[in-house]
Amino acid sequence: MSEQLVVRVERGAPTAEEIAAVVAVLSARPVAAGVAEAPVSRWWRSGLPAVPGAGSGAWQASGLPR
Repeated sequence: MSEQLVVRVERGAPTAEEIAAVVAVLSARPVAAGVAEAPVSRWWRSGLPAVPGAGSGAWQASGLPR
């Protein structure tokens, strides 16, 4: 890891174990810089089940037979 993480405790008195747990979680997070999701093709999306859009009555429509 080339960048240095800085953690500052604002309030309280955490133990060394608590700080170690926070540092472990923060250092294990995925780095999202420059990673873009692949575009989803319309052909692939057409094979997905039809889902009614959000809005008035959508929850009722989701239980109706298609």
